[in-house]
Amino acid sequence: MEVYLQGCRAALQESRHLHVVLGNEACDLDSMASALALAFYLTKTNEAEEVFIPVLNIKRSELPLRGDNVFFLQKIQIPETILIFRDEIDLHALHQAGQLTLILVDHHVLPKSDAALEEAIVEVLDHRPIEQKHCPPCHVSVELVGSCATLVAERILQGAPEILDRQIAALLHGTIILDCVNMDIKIGKATPKDNTYVEKLEALFPDLPERNDIFDSLQKAKFDVSGLTTEQMLRKDQKTIYRQGIKVAISAIYMDLEAFLQRSNLLADLSAFCQAHSYDALVAMTIFFNAHNEPVRQLAIFCPHVALRMTICEVLERSYSPPLKLTPVPNTHPNLQAYLQGNTQVSRKKLLPLLQEALSTYFDSTKIPSGQPETVGVSREQVDKDLDRAGHALISGLSQDEEDPPLPPTPMNSLVDECPLDQGLPKLSAEAVFEKCSQISLSQSTTASMSNK
Repeated sequence: MEVYLQGCRAALQESRHLHVVLGNEACDLDSMASALALAFYLTKTNEAEEVFIPVLNIKRSELPLRGDNVFFLQKIQIPETILIFRDEIDLHALHQAGQLTLILVDHHVLPKSDAALEEAIVEVLDHRPIEQKHCPPCHVSVELVGSCATLVAERILQGAPEILDRQIAALLHGTIILDCVNMDIKIGKATPKDNTYVEKLEALFPDLPERNDIFDSLQKAKFDVSGLTTEQMLRKDQKTIYRQGIKVAISAIYMDLEAFLQRSNLLADLSAFCQAHSYDALVAMTIFFNAHNEPVRQLAIFCPHVALRMTICEVLERSYSPPLKLTPVPNTHPNLQAYLQGNTQVSRKKLLPLLQEALSTYFDSTKIPSGQPETVGVSREQVDKDLDRAGHALISGLSQDEEDPPLPPTPMNSLVDECPLDQGLPKLSAEAVFEKCSQISLSQSTTASMSNK
């Protein structure tokens, strides 16, 4: 693999037609592994001896946000330095010059910024339900399995099993296991085909790591934020909502809120993050398990605009559908309000509508009829400043999103909010796994208690 990837980098320096295998914008482990293995297979099996180049669809600087990717590359001894990232190849220029052929793996719909590249697509290999309105007019192979790496493994073993070495087998094997949550029947993400190809890889290479070991290692690496800066932690698993020019970031952070609040220069980092990306407010939802293996959720709302921050906090505190059961947590940071979330069943997905409601309430509160008393505790001058700031945020926010969208986006098939198989198989998300683990823990505790009785 290393020699092959070095050859790919050399091919970039030549003025020639390039065949690019492009993973999705999330560049999660499944997308990265599928692109690497499929491009290797296509290079080794095409009669014209063309080189197929795997491209990781993020900037190189974004790779540290994918802890499981970094860990696994090191484990199977693929140097990061020889990988090719999206900011190291100009796909649009190649396409305009008629020198690009594109193969999509682990996705089949390009973002608007890459719409022009659709003409260059010659093949798609994906495991998501097809979006008929956006599917490119080429050969499309889609099968609803737990991991796209399963489909790549199938193609290699059926088409050219002799090219499969232990390194590529380990890459596919670990990826499938992580994506299918250790093939857990209770979770229900692994399909019969996923199980079949994990077993085939294990039969061919008996010295592959034990499933539990590789899953635990990758899972730990996925949620390890110890080596990240505050900005990287916020961007690692982030969503954004808009309402009438107001832009709010919602980040999932996998650590204790107390430890997060104690990070050095936190306030300056939060302010710089919001200014750099034109966010008017930032909501951090921390998620972790305590010493008793019980789930803990906490919230932190950072917003320099008093009226907006007060409104967001009030809506969240008063919410009864669903009830968050918030308890304020003392902190010394100005412009920041922290809470312990008593209802751990309220995930980020369920929090988003409440934040949209808060933004609507905020704008409604600023529409004060003439002669009516003003909002208690918030001056009209402050409201006007906030509205003016919102207008500027809309302009700069749209401009920035068009030129430099936040990367990488939340991976569709990692343990976050959504699963690519929502329409085809049982749902799986970070929240689903989190809640499933909580239920299992509670069930085990209840069973143990009954047994003791």
